[in-house]
Amino acid sequence: MMVLFCFRPPPSMRAIVSCLFLLSLSASAARLTVRIDHSWNGAPFGAGMVPGSMGETHVSVMRLCYLLSQIQLRRESGEWIRAGDWVEFVDPMADRTRFTLDGIPDGSYDAIRFDLGLDPATDASDPARRPPGHPLHPDVNGLHWSWRGGYVFLAAEGLWEQSKETSGGWSYHLAGEDYRGTVEVAVRFDLAEPKELVLAFDAARLFDAVYPIDPAATAVTHSLNDDGLASRITDNALRAFSLVGVGPGSRSEPPVPRNASAVSPPAVLESRIPAHFPAAAWPADHPPTAAGMALGERLFRDPLLSVNGLQSCSTCHQDARALSDARRFSIGAEGRAGRRNAMPLFNLAWKPSFFWDGRSPSLREQVLHPIRDPDEMNESPDRVVEKLKNAPGYADAFASAFGDAGISLGTLAIALEQFLLTRISGDARIDKALADFSQLTESEARGFVLFFSESDPGRGMRGADCFHCHGGAHFTNHQFANNGLDADEDRADQGRFTATGKTWDRGRFMVPSLRNVALTAPYMHDGRFATIEEVIVHYNSELKPSATLDPNLARHRAQGGLGLSERDQADLAAFLRSLTGESATRGGP
Repeated sequence: MMVLFCFRPPPSMRAIVSCLFLLSLSASAARLTVRIDHSWNGAPFGAGMVPGSMGETHVSVMRLCYLLSQIQLRRESGEWIRAGDWVEFVDPMADRTRFTLDGIPDGSYDAIRFDLGLDPATDASDPARRPPGHPLHPDVNGLHWSWRGGYVFLAAEGLWEQSKETSGGWSYHLAGEDYRGTVEVAVRFDLAEPKELVLAFDAARLFDAVYPIDPAATAVTHSLNDDGLASRITDNALRAFSLVGVGPGSRSEPPVPRNASAVSPPAVLESRIPAHFPAAAWPADHPPTAAGMALGERLFRDPLLSVNGLQSCSTCHQDARALSDARRFSIGAEGRAGRRNAMPLFNLAWKPSFFWDGRSPSLREQVLHPIRDPDEMNESPDRVVEKLKNAPGYADAFASAFGDAGISLGTLAIALEQFLLTRISGDARIDKALADFSQLTESEARGFVLFFSESDPGRGMRGADCFHCHGGAHFTNHQFANNGLDADEDRADQGRFTATGKTWDRGRFMVPSLRNVALTAPYMHDGRFATIEEVIVHYNSELKPSATLDPNLARHRAQGGLGLSERDQADLAAFLRSLTGESATRGGP
Protein backbone atom coordinates (compact mmCIF):
# COMPACT_ATOMS: atom_id res chain seq x y z
CA MET A 1 0.00 0.00 0.00
CA MET A 2 1.29 3.46 -0.91
CA VAL A 3 1.14 6.21 1.66
CA LEU A 4 1.76 9.77 0.50
CA PHE A 5 2.62 12.31 3.17
CA CYS A 6 2.99 15.97 2.20
CA PHE A 7 3.88 18.81 4.54
CA ARG A 8 5.26 22.32 4.61
CA PRO A 9 7.17 22.86 7.88
CA PRO A 10 7.43 26.54 8.84
CA PRO A 11 10.80 28.25 8.30
CA SER A 12 11.59 27.99 12.02
CA MET A 13 11.59 24.19 11.74
CA ARG A 14 13.63 23.95 8.55
CA ALA A 15 17.02 24.07 10.23
CA ILE A 16 15.97 21.43 12.77
CA VAL A 17 14.66 19.11 10.08
CA SER A 18 17.81 19.54 8.02
CA CYS A 19 20.18 18.80 10.90
CA LEU A 20 18.57 15.48 11.72
CA PHE A 21 19.60 13.80 8.50
CA LEU A 22 23.04 15.08 7.51
CA LEU A 23 24.33 11.60 6.70
CA SER A 24 26.34 11.21 3.51
CA LEU A 25 25.85 8.29 1.19
CA SER A 26 28.59 5.73 1.53
CA ALA A 27 30.51 4.37 -1.44
CA SER A 28 29.01 1.07 -2.58
CA ALA A 29 27.61 -0.57 -5.68
CA ALA A 30 24.00 0.13 -4.77
CA ARG A 31 22.12 2.29 -7.24
CA LEU A 32 18.58 3.66 -7.24
CA THR A 33 17.10 5.18 -10.37
CA VAL A 34 14.03 7.34 -9.92
CA ARG A 35 11.66 7.98 -12.83
CA ILE A 36 8.70 10.34 -12.72
CA ASP A 37 5.91 9.67 -15.21
CA HIS A 38 3.71 12.67 -15.98
CA SER A 39 0.05 12.54 -16.91
CA TRP A 40 -3.26 14.40 -16.96
CA ASN A 41 -5.87 12.39 -15.06
CA GLY A 42 -3.81 9.29 -15.77
CA ALA A 43 -3.35 9.89 -19.51
CA PRO A 44 0.41 10.08 -20.18
CA PHE A 45 2.00 13.05 -21.85
CA GLY A 46 5.44 14.07 -22.99
CA ALA A 47 6.70 17.00 -25.00
CA GLY A 48 4.30 19.63 -26.26
CA MET A 49 0.78 20.66 -25.35
CA VAL A 50 -1.34 18.54 -23.05
CA PRO A 51 -5.11 18.99 -23.34
CA GLY A 52 -7.39 18.62 -20.37
CA SER A 53 -10.41 20.20 -18.76
CA MET A 54 -11.45 21.69 -15.44
CA GLY A 55 -15.25 21.81 -15.44
CA GLU A 56 -16.28 23.96 -18.38
CA THR A 57 -12.77 25.35 -18.86
CA HIS A 58 -10.58 23.62 -21.42
CA VAL A 59 -6.94 23.64 -20.30
CA SER A 60 -3.70 22.99 -22.16
CA VAL A 61 -0.36 22.56 -20.40
CA MET A 62 2.50 24.01 -22.43
CA ARG A 63 5.15 24.13 -19.74
CA LEU A 64 5.66 22.03 -16.62
CA CYS A 65 9.01 21.85 -14.87
CA TYR A 66 10.26 21.91 -11.30
CA LEU A 67 13.23 21.54 -8.95
CA LEU A 68 13.58 18.76 -6.39
CA SER A 69 16.08 18.68 -3.52
CA GLN A 70 16.87 17.15 -0.12
CA ILE A 71 16.16 13.59 -1.21
CA GLN A 72 16.26 11.07 1.63
CA LEU A 73 15.73 7.33 2.02
CA ARG A 74 14.49 5.73 5.26
CA ARG A 75 15.90 2.46 6.52
CA GLU A 76 13.51 0.04 8.16
CA SER A 77 15.18 1.02 11.46
CA GLY A 78 13.79 4.53 11.00
CA GLU A 79 17.16 6.10 10.17
CA TRP A 80 17.05 8.60 7.30
CA ILE A 81 19.89 8.64 4.78
CA ARG A 82 20.28 11.97 3.02
CA ALA A 83 22.02 12.42 -0.34
CA GLY A 84 24.21 15.41 0.52
CA ASP A 85 23.48 18.49 -1.57
CA TRP A 86 21.43 16.58 -4.13
CA VAL A 87 19.19 18.60 -6.43
CA GLU A 88 17.41 17.68 -9.67
CA PHE A 89 15.57 19.49 -12.44
CA VAL A 90 12.55 17.71 -13.93
CA ASP A 91 11.03 18.69 -17.27
CA PRO A 92 8.76 16.17 -19.00
CA MET A 93 8.49 18.44 -22.06
CA ALA A 94 12.23 17.91 -22.59
CA ASP A 95 12.09 14.22 -21.57
CA ARG A 96 14.09 14.98 -18.43
CA THR A 97 12.29 12.73 -15.98
CA ARG A 98 14.87 10.22 -14.71
CA PHE A 99 17.74 10.60 -12.25
CA THR A 100 20.12 8.20 -10.53
CA LEU A 101 21.41 7.97 -6.96
CA ASP A 102 24.69 6.08 -6.61
CA GLY A 103 26.64 4.93 -3.57
CA ILE A 104 23.60 4.12 -1.44
CA PRO A 105 24.30 1.73 1.45
CA ASP A 106 22.97 -1.76 0.83
CA GLY A 107 19.89 -2.70 2.78
CA SER A 108 16.15 -2.45 3.00
CA TYR A 109 14.26 0.83 2.85
CA ASP A 110 10.63 1.69 3.48
CA ALA A 111 10.22 5.34 2.39
CA ILE A 112 11.58 8.09 0.18
CA ARG A 113 11.09 11.80 0.58
CA PHE A 114 12.21 14.97 -1.14
CA ASP A 115 11.47 18.66 -1.27
CA LEU A 116 9.69 20.46 -4.06
CA GLY A 117 11.91 23.55 -4.05
CA LEU A 118 15.25 24.63 -2.59
CA ASP A 119 16.52 25.59 0.85
CA PRO A 120 17.25 29.33 1.26
CA ALA A 121 21.03 29.01 0.92
CA THR A 122 20.82 27.02 -2.30
CA ASP A 123 18.07 29.28 -3.59
CA ALA A 124 20.29 32.33 -3.05
CA SER A 125 23.43 30.76 -4.54
CA ASP A 126 25.13 32.23 -7.61
CA PRO A 127 23.92 30.42 -10.75
CA ALA A 128 27.00 31.60 -12.66
CA ARG A 129 29.13 29.24 -10.56
CA ARG A 130 27.26 26.11 -11.65
CA PRO A 131 28.98 23.96 -14.30
CA PRO A 132 27.22 23.28 -17.61
CA GLY A 133 24.71 20.47 -17.26
CA HIS A 134 24.13 21.05 -13.55
CA PRO A 135 20.43 21.09 -12.63
CA LEU A 136 20.83 24.59 -11.18
CA HIS A 137 22.61 26.01 -14.22
CA PRO A 138 20.23 28.73 -15.48
CA ASP A 139 20.50 27.60 -19.10
CA VAL A 140 19.56 24.05 -18.07
CA ASN A 141 16.45 24.81 -16.05
CA GLY A 142 15.33 28.26 -17.21
CA LEU A 143 13.99 28.80 -13.69
CA HIS A 144 16.40 31.34 -12.24
CA TRP A 145 14.75 34.67 -11.57
CA SER A 146 17.67 36.47 -13.24
CA TRP A 147 18.40 39.96 -11.89
CA ARG A 148 15.93 39.56 -9.01
CA GLY A 149 17.71 36.46 -7.72
CA GLY A 150 16.43 33.07 -6.58
CA TYR A 151 14.80 30.22 -8.43
CA VAL A 152 11.27 29.38 -9.42
CA PHE A 153 10.59 26.01 -7.76
CA LEU A 154 7.78 25.01 -10.09
CA ALA A 155 6.67 26.61 -13.36
CA ALA A 156 3.38 25.52 -14.89
CA GLU A 157 1.96 27.44 -17.84
CA GLY A 158 -0.65 26.93 -20.50
CA LEU A 159 -3.80 28.18 -22.18
CA TRP A 160 -7.44 28.09 -21.12
CA GLU A 161 -10.56 28.38 -23.23
CA GLN A 162 -14.25 28.55 -22.38
CA SER A 163 -15.38 29.49 -25.88
CA LYS A 164 -13.80 30.68 -29.11
CA GLU A 165 -14.27 34.25 -27.93
CA THR A 166 -13.28 33.66 -24.30
CA SER A 167 -9.74 32.39 -23.82
CA GLY A 168 -6.41 33.34 -22.33
CA GLY A 169 -3.24 32.09 -20.71
CA TRP A 170 -2.37 30.94 -17.20
CA SER A 171 1.01 31.03 -15.49
CA TYR A 172 1.74 29.57 -12.04
CA HIS A 173 5.24 30.08 -10.62
CA LEU A 174 6.05 28.86 -7.12
CA ALA A 175 9.13 30.33 -5.44
CA GLY A 176 10.42 31.21 -2.00
CA GLU A 177 10.55 29.48 1.35
CA ASP A 178 6.83 29.87 1.99
CA TYR A 179 6.08 27.76 -1.06
CA ARG A 180 8.56 24.93 -0.55
CA GLY A 181 7.15 21.61 0.59
CA THR A 182 8.05 17.99 1.24
CA VAL A 183 6.71 14.85 -0.39
CA GLU A 184 7.09 11.54 1.46
CA VAL A 185 6.15 8.21 -0.11
CA ALA A 186 6.03 4.91 1.78
CA VAL A 187 7.55 2.22 -0.43
CA ARG A 188 9.50 -0.93 0.48
CA PHE A 189 12.53 -2.01 -1.54
CA ASP A 190 15.87 -3.73 -1.04
CA LEU A 191 19.02 -2.32 -2.62
CA ALA A 192 21.15 -5.43 -2.76
CA GLU A 193 20.63 -5.03 -6.52
CA PRO A 194 19.98 -1.86 -8.56
CA LYS A 195 16.37 -0.75 -8.49
CA GLU A 196 14.17 1.68 -10.41
CA LEU A 197 11.50 3.48 -8.42
CA VAL A 198 8.71 4.95 -10.52
CA LEU A 199 6.61 7.87 -9.31
CA ALA A 200 3.76 9.63 -11.08
CA PHE A 201 2.93 13.32 -11.32
CA ASP A 202 -0.64 14.05 -12.38
CA ALA A 203 -0.79 17.62 -13.72
CA ALA A 204 -4.57 17.73 -13.30
CA ARG A 205 -4.00 17.57 -9.55
CA LEU A 206 -2.46 21.05 -9.70
CA PHE A 207 -6.03 22.27 -10.14
CA ASP A 208 -7.99 20.06 -7.76
CA ALA A 209 -5.89 17.87 -5.42
CA VAL A 210 -7.03 19.82 -2.35
CA TYR A 211 -8.27 23.17 -3.58
CA PRO A 212 -10.24 23.72 -6.79
CA ILE A 213 -8.51 26.25 -9.05
CA ASP A 214 -9.99 27.69 -12.23
CA PRO A 215 -7.25 29.17 -14.46
CA ALA A 216 -9.82 31.34 -16.21
CA ALA A 217 -10.62 33.05 -12.90
CA THR A 218 -7.17 32.97 -11.30
CA ALA A 219 -4.67 32.99 -14.16
CA VAL A 220 -1.43 33.97 -12.46
CA THR A 221 0.55 33.83 -9.25
CA HIS A 222 3.92 35.43 -8.48
CA SER A 223 4.55 33.77 -5.09
CA LEU A 224 4.39 37.05 -3.23
CA ASN A 225 4.09 37.18 0.56
CA ASP A 226 0.72 35.91 1.76
CA ASP A 227 -0.18 34.80 -1.76
CA GLY A 228 -3.19 32.58 -1.16
CA LEU A 229 -3.24 31.21 -4.71
CA ALA A 230 0.45 30.24 -4.54
CA SER A 231 -0.18 28.52 -1.22
CA ARG A 232 -3.11 26.54 -2.64
CA ILE A 233 -1.16 25.52 -5.75
CA THR A 234 1.75 24.40 -3.56
CA ASP A 235 -0.52 22.15 -1.53
CA ASN A 236 -2.04 20.77 -4.72
CA ALA A 237 1.38 20.23 -6.34
CA LEU A 238 2.71 18.24 -3.39
CA ARG A 239 -0.24 15.87 -3.77
CA ALA A 240 0.23 15.47 -7.50
CA PHE A 241 2.94 12.87 -6.78
CA SER A 242 2.10 9.21 -6.24
CA LEU A 243 3.82 5.83 -6.33
CA VAL A 244 3.69 3.61 -9.41
CA GLY A 245 6.03 0.85 -8.29
CA VAL A 246 9.57 -0.50 -7.94
CA GLY A 247 11.37 -2.78 -10.36
CA PRO A 248 14.85 -3.93 -11.38
CA GLY A 249 17.28 -1.16 -12.23
CA SER A 250 20.27 -0.91 -14.53
CA ARG A 251 23.94 -1.35 -13.69
CA SER A 252 25.04 0.74 -16.67
CA GLU A 253 26.16 4.31 -16.23
CA PRO A 254 23.49 6.99 -16.61
CA PRO A 255 23.66 8.61 -20.05
CA VAL A 256 24.25 12.14 -18.70
CA PRO A 257 26.08 12.76 -15.41
CA ARG A 258 23.99 14.81 -13.02
CA ASN A 259 26.75 17.41 -12.59
CA ALA A 260 28.26 17.41 -16.06
CA SER A 261 31.77 18.86 -16.08
CA ALA A 262 32.91 21.22 -18.81
CA VAL A 263 36.11 22.29 -20.45
CA SER A 264 37.30 25.56 -18.95
CA PRO A 265 37.18 28.67 -21.13
CA PRO A 266 40.23 28.85 -23.40
CA ALA A 267 42.90 31.17 -22.05
CA VAL A 268 42.65 33.42 -25.11
CA LEU A 269 38.99 34.16 -24.27
CA GLU A 270 38.82 33.93 -20.48
CA SER A 271 39.37 37.65 -19.89
CA ARG A 272 36.45 38.54 -22.18
CA ILE A 273 33.83 36.56 -20.24
CA PRO A 274 31.97 38.62 -17.61
CA ALA A 275 31.91 37.14 -14.13
CA HIS A 276 28.09 37.17 -14.05
CA PHE A 277 27.78 35.03 -17.20
CA PRO A 278 26.85 31.39 -16.54
CA ALA A 279 29.44 28.75 -17.42
CA ALA A 280 29.53 27.62 -21.04
CA ALA A 281 30.38 24.20 -22.47
CA TRP A 282 33.40 24.92 -24.64
CA PRO A 283 34.43 22.40 -27.33
CA ALA A 284 36.58 19.76 -25.67
CA ASP A 285 38.11 18.38 -28.87
CA HIS A 286 39.11 21.68 -30.49
CA PRO A 287 39.03 24.58 -28.01
CA PRO A 288 39.71 27.95 -29.62
CA THR A 289 43.35 28.85 -30.27
CA ALA A 290 44.88 32.07 -31.59
CA ALA A 291 45.74 30.37 -34.90
CA GLY A 292 42.31 28.79 -35.25
CA MET A 293 40.46 32.02 -34.47
CA ALA A 294 42.55 34.02 -36.96
CA LEU A 295 41.94 31.43 -39.66
CA GLY A 296 38.24 31.41 -38.86
CA GLU A 297 37.98 35.17 -39.25
CA ARG A 298 39.79 35.01 -42.59
CA LEU A 299 37.35 32.37 -43.82
CA PHE A 300 34.38 34.32 -42.46
CA ARG A 301 35.33 37.32 -44.59
CA ASP A 302 36.39 35.43 -47.74
CA PRO A 303 33.89 35.33 -50.67
CA LEU A 304 35.76 32.28 -51.96
CA LEU A 305 33.29 30.19 -49.94
CA SER A 306 30.44 31.15 -52.30
CA VAL A 307 29.65 29.66 -55.70
CA ASN A 308 30.71 32.73 -57.67
CA GLY A 309 33.09 34.50 -55.30
CA LEU A 310 30.63 37.33 -54.66
CA GLN A 311 29.50 36.63 -51.10
CA SER A 312 31.17 35.96 -47.77
CA CYS A 313 29.68 35.27 -44.35
CA SER A 314 30.38 38.90 -43.46
CA THR A 315 28.22 40.10 -46.35
CA CYS A 316 25.12 39.29 -44.29
CA HIS A 317 26.71 39.44 -40.82
CA GLN A 318 28.25 42.88 -40.58
CA ASP A 319 30.55 44.12 -37.80
CA ALA A 320 28.72 47.43 -37.44
CA ARG A 321 25.47 45.58 -36.72
CA ALA A 322 26.71 42.99 -34.17
CA LEU A 323 27.11 40.57 -37.10
CA SER A 324 23.53 40.97 -38.33
CA ASP A 325 22.01 42.34 -41.57
CA ALA A 326 20.14 45.62 -42.06
CA ARG A 327 17.90 44.01 -44.68
CA ARG A 328 14.71 42.12 -43.84
CA PHE A 329 15.95 39.22 -45.94
CA SER A 330 19.56 38.77 -46.98
CA ILE A 331 20.35 38.45 -50.69
CA GLY A 332 22.38 35.39 -51.67
CA ALA A 333 25.39 35.09 -53.98
CA GLU A 334 23.14 34.59 -57.01
CA GLY A 335 20.61 37.27 -56.13
CA ARG A 336 17.96 35.17 -54.37
CA ALA A 337 16.43 36.47 -51.15
CA GLY A 338 16.33 34.31 -48.04
CA ARG A 339 13.16 33.51 -46.08
CA ARG A 340 14.22 34.82 -42.68
CA ASN A 341 16.13 37.71 -41.18
CA ALA A 342 19.82 37.05 -40.50
CA MET A 343 20.36 36.57 -36.77
CA PRO A 344 23.18 38.46 -34.99
CA LEU A 345 26.19 36.40 -33.95
CA PHE A 346 27.51 36.79 -30.41
CA ASN A 347 27.63 34.75 -27.18
CA LEU A 348 27.18 31.60 -29.26
CA ALA A 349 29.00 29.37 -26.76
CA TRP A 350 25.87 29.60 -24.61
CA LYS A 351 23.35 28.70 -27.32
CA PRO A 352 21.97 25.13 -27.32
CA SER A 353 20.72 25.28 -30.94
CA PHE A 354 20.91 27.52 -33.97
CA PHE A 355 18.72 29.20 -36.60
CA TRP A 356 15.30 30.67 -35.91
CA ASP A 357 13.83 27.15 -35.89
CA GLY A 358 16.67 25.51 -33.94
CA ARG A 359 17.30 22.92 -36.63
CA SER A 360 21.05 22.85 -36.08
CA PRO A 361 22.19 21.41 -32.72
CA SER A 362 25.75 22.77 -32.81
CA LEU A 363 27.66 25.78 -34.06
CA ARG A 364 30.11 23.53 -35.88
CA GLU A 365 27.28 22.06 -37.91
CA GLN A 366 25.49 25.38 -38.37
CA VAL A 367 28.39 27.17 -40.08
CA LEU A 368 28.22 24.79 -43.05
CA HIS A 369 24.53 25.38 -43.80
CA PRO A 370 24.92 28.83 -45.44
CA ILE A 371 27.62 27.47 -47.74
CA ARG A 372 25.27 24.79 -49.09
CA ASP A 373 22.04 26.80 -49.03
CA PRO A 374 20.85 27.69 -52.58
CA ASP A 375 19.54 31.03 -51.29
CA GLU A 376 22.87 31.91 -49.69
CA MET A 377 26.33 30.87 -50.93
CA ASN A 378 25.06 27.90 -52.96
CA GLU A 379 28.41 26.13 -53.09
CA SER A 380 29.19 22.43 -52.70
CA PRO A 381 31.40 21.47 -49.75
CA ASP A 382 33.81 19.52 -51.97
CA ARG A 383 34.35 22.53 -54.23
CA VAL A 384 34.99 24.78 -51.25
CA VAL A 385 37.69 22.43 -49.96
CA GLU A 386 39.36 22.27 -53.39
CA LYS A 387 39.28 26.06 -53.75
CA LEU A 388 40.87 26.48 -50.33
CA LYS A 389 43.62 24.00 -51.17
CA ASN A 390 44.48 26.02 -54.27
CA ALA A 391 44.19 29.47 -52.69
CA PRO A 392 47.42 31.21 -51.58
CA GLY A 393 48.21 31.07 -47.87
CA TYR A 394 45.50 28.71 -46.71
CA ALA A 395 47.66 25.57 -46.56
CA ASP A 396 50.01 27.23 -44.08
CA ALA A 397 47.14 28.76 -42.09
CA PHE A 398 45.37 25.40 -41.71
CA ALA A 399 48.65 23.71 -40.79
CA SER A 400 49.29 26.34 -38.12
CA ALA A 401 45.81 25.82 -36.66
CA PHE A 402 45.34 22.06 -37.09
CA GLY A 403 48.72 20.51 -37.84
CA ASP A 404 48.61 17.46 -40.08
CA ALA A 405 44.80 17.48 -40.30
CA GLY A 406 45.11 19.86 -43.23
CA ILE A 407 42.24 21.40 -45.20
CA SER A 408 38.94 19.54 -44.96
CA LEU A 409 35.29 20.29 -44.44
CA GLY A 410 35.78 19.38 -40.79
CA THR A 411 38.67 21.76 -40.16
CA LEU A 412 36.85 24.49 -42.11
CA ALA A 413 33.88 24.15 -39.76
CA ILE A 414 36.10 24.12 -36.66
CA ALA A 415 37.92 27.28 -37.76
CA LEU A 416 34.67 29.15 -38.37
CA GLU A 417 33.36 27.90 -35.02
CA GLN A 418 36.49 29.12 -33.23
CA PHE A 419 36.20 32.61 -34.70
CA LEU A 420 32.50 32.91 -33.89
CA LEU A 421 33.08 31.77 -30.31
CA THR A 422 35.26 34.86 -29.84
CA ARG A 423 32.26 37.13 -30.34
CA ILE A 424 31.45 37.69 -26.68
CA SER A 425 29.24 40.62 -25.73
CA GLY A 426 28.90 41.47 -22.06
CA ASP A 427 30.19 45.02 -21.67
CA ALA A 428 27.03 47.10 -22.00
CA ARG A 429 26.10 49.76 -19.47
CA ILE A 430 23.62 47.34 -17.93
CA ASP A 431 26.59 45.12 -17.02
CA LYS A 432 28.34 48.04 -15.34
CA ALA A 433 25.09 48.92 -13.57
CA LEU A 434 25.37 45.69 -11.59
CA ALA A 435 27.94 47.51 -9.46
CA ASP A 436 26.69 51.07 -9.96
CA PHE A 437 23.06 51.58 -10.95
CA SER A 438 23.76 55.26 -11.65
CA GLN A 439 25.29 54.08 -14.93
CA LEU A 440 21.70 54.18 -16.22
CA THR A 441 19.82 57.40 -16.91
CA GLU A 442 16.53 58.07 -15.15
CA SER A 443 14.61 56.94 -18.24
CA GLU A 444 16.74 53.79 -18.65
CA ALA A 445 16.38 52.93 -14.96
CA ARG A 446 12.62 53.25 -15.20
CA GLY A 447 12.70 51.07 -18.31
CA PHE A 448 14.76 48.52 -16.37
CA VAL A 449 12.04 48.31 -13.72
CA LEU A 450 9.34 47.92 -16.38
CA PHE A 451 11.35 45.23 -18.19
CA PHE A 452 11.71 43.10 -15.05
CA SER A 453 8.23 43.72 -13.60
CA GLU A 454 5.17 41.52 -13.96
CA SER A 455 2.00 42.58 -15.72
CA ASP A 456 -0.94 41.74 -13.47
CA PRO A 457 -3.50 44.55 -13.34
CA GLY A 458 -5.61 42.63 -10.83
CA ARG A 459 -2.82 43.04 -8.30
CA GLY A 460 -1.94 46.56 -9.41
CA MET A 461 1.18 45.43 -11.30
CA ARG A 462 1.75 47.21 -14.63
CA GLY A 463 5.15 46.06 -15.82
CA ALA A 464 6.21 45.11 -19.35
CA ASP A 465 6.84 41.48 -18.30
CA CYS A 466 9.76 41.09 -20.75
CA PHE A 467 11.92 39.03 -18.41
CA HIS A 468 9.93 35.80 -18.68
CA CYS A 469 11.49 35.19 -22.10
CA HIS A 470 14.34 37.72 -22.10
CA GLY A 471 15.74 37.32 -18.59
CA GLY A 472 19.15 36.20 -17.41
CA ALA A 473 22.61 37.44 -18.28
CA HIS A 474 21.99 36.88 -21.99
CA PHE A 475 18.53 38.45 -22.09
CA THR A 476 17.09 35.28 -23.60
CA ASN A 477 15.93 31.92 -22.29
CA HIS A 478 17.23 30.17 -25.45
CA GLN A 479 13.79 28.61 -25.91
CA PHE A 480 11.15 28.80 -28.64
CA ALA A 481 7.95 30.79 -28.40
CA ASN A 482 4.96 31.93 -30.41
CA ASN A 483 4.95 35.67 -29.76
CA GLY A 484 1.63 36.52 -31.33
CA LEU A 485 2.77 37.84 -34.70
CA ASP A 486 0.09 36.05 -36.74
CA ALA A 487 -3.17 34.21 -36.26
CA ASP A 488 -3.01 30.54 -37.26
CA GLU A 489 -4.81 31.09 -40.56
CA ASP A 490 -2.52 34.00 -41.55
CA ARG A 491 0.86 32.48 -40.71
CA ALA A 492 3.20 32.08 -43.70
CA ASP A 493 6.19 30.64 -41.79
CA GLN A 494 5.47 27.80 -39.36
CA GLY A 495 8.73 28.30 -37.46
CA ARG A 496 10.09 25.42 -35.40
CA PHE A 497 7.43 23.13 -36.84
CA THR A 498 9.48 23.03 -40.07
CA ALA A 499 12.32 21.43 -38.09
CA THR A 500 10.36 19.10 -35.78
CA GLY A 501 7.05 18.40 -37.53
CA LYS A 502 5.33 18.67 -34.13
CA THR A 503 1.99 20.45 -34.02
CA TRP A 504 2.76 22.37 -30.83
CA ASP A 505 5.79 23.98 -32.56
CA ARG A 506 3.69 25.82 -35.14
CA GLY A 507 4.47 29.51 -35.05
CA ARG A 508 7.24 29.14 -32.49
CA PHE A 509 10.64 30.73 -33.11
CA MET A 510 13.90 31.03 -31.20
CA VAL A 511 13.76 33.73 -28.54
CA PRO A 512 16.62 36.06 -29.55
CA SER A 513 18.94 37.82 -27.15
CA LEU A 514 18.12 41.48 -26.60
CA ARG A 515 21.75 42.41 -26.12
CA ASN A 516 22.82 44.86 -28.83
CA VAL A 517 19.20 45.12 -29.96
CA ALA A 518 19.71 48.75 -31.00
CA LEU A 519 22.13 47.49 -33.67
CA THR A 520 20.16 44.56 -35.05
CA ALA A 521 17.07 46.04 -36.73
CA PRO A 522 14.86 44.99 -38.41
CA TYR A 523 13.23 42.70 -35.86
CA MET A 524 11.50 39.30 -35.69
CA HIS A 525 12.20 36.26 -37.83
CA ASP A 526 10.90 38.05 -40.91
CA GLY A 527 12.19 41.53 -40.10
CA ARG A 528 8.65 42.96 -40.12
CA PHE A 529 9.36 45.64 -37.50
CA ALA A 530 11.79 48.41 -38.41
CA THR A 531 12.18 49.96 -34.95
CA ILE A 532 12.25 49.04 -31.29
CA GLU A 533 9.20 51.23 -30.79
CA GLU A 534 7.19 49.14 -33.27
CA VAL A 535 8.11 45.99 -31.36
CA ILE A 536 6.93 47.51 -28.08
CA VAL A 537 3.60 48.51 -29.65
CA HIS A 538 3.14 44.91 -30.81
CA TYR A 539 3.57 43.48 -27.31
CA ASN A 540 1.58 46.28 -25.72
CA SER A 541 -1.60 45.92 -27.75
CA GLU A 542 -1.38 43.98 -31.02
CA LEU A 543 -0.89 40.31 -30.08
CA LYS A 544 -2.71 37.87 -32.38
CA PRO A 545 -4.49 34.80 -30.95
CA SER A 546 -3.39 31.31 -31.97
CA ALA A 547 -3.36 27.75 -30.67
CA THR A 548 0.30 27.90 -29.62
CA LEU A 549 0.53 31.49 -28.36
CA ASP A 550 2.91 31.79 -25.41
CA PRO A 551 0.84 31.52 -22.19
CA ASN A 552 2.17 34.73 -20.67
CA LEU A 553 1.37 36.65 -23.84
CA ALA A 554 -2.07 35.02 -24.03
CA ARG A 555 -2.66 36.22 -20.48
CA HIS A 556 -1.70 39.76 -21.46
CA ARG A 557 -4.00 39.62 -24.47
CA ALA A 558 -6.93 38.42 -22.33
CA GLN A 559 -6.43 41.32 -19.92
CA GLY A 560 -6.55 43.84 -22.78
CA GLY A 561 -2.81 44.26 -23.33
CA LEU A 562 0.01 45.53 -21.15
CA GLY A 563 -1.44 49.00 -20.78
CA LEU A 564 1.93 50.75 -21.11
CA SER A 565 1.69 54.52 -21.38
CA GLU A 566 3.62 56.52 -23.98
CA ARG A 567 6.18 57.37 -21.31
CA ASP A 568 6.43 53.70 -20.30
CA GLN A 569 7.10 52.74 -23.89
CA ALA A 570 9.73 55.45 -24.33
CA ASP A 571 11.50 54.43 -21.11
CA LEU A 572 11.44 50.77 -22.09
CA ALA A 573 12.96 51.63 -25.47
CA ALA A 574 15.66 53.68 -23.72
CA PHE A 575 16.55 50.73 -21.51
CA LEU A 576 16.73 48.38 -24.48
CA ARG A 577 19.16 50.74 -26.20
CA SER A 578 21.37 50.60 -23.09
CA LEU A 579 22.01 46.91 -23.79
CA THR A 580 24.51 47.70 -26.56
CA GLY A 581 27.97 46.36 -25.72
CA GLU A 582 31.08 48.45 -26.23
CA SER A 583 32.74 45.59 -28.12
CA ALA A 584 29.65 44.64 -30.16
CA THR A 585 30.95 46.25 -33.34
CA ARG A 586 34.63 45.46 -33.10
CA GLY A 587 36.31 43.40 -35.79
CA GLY A 588 38.97 40.77 -35.31
CA PRO A 589 38.96 37.57 -33.29
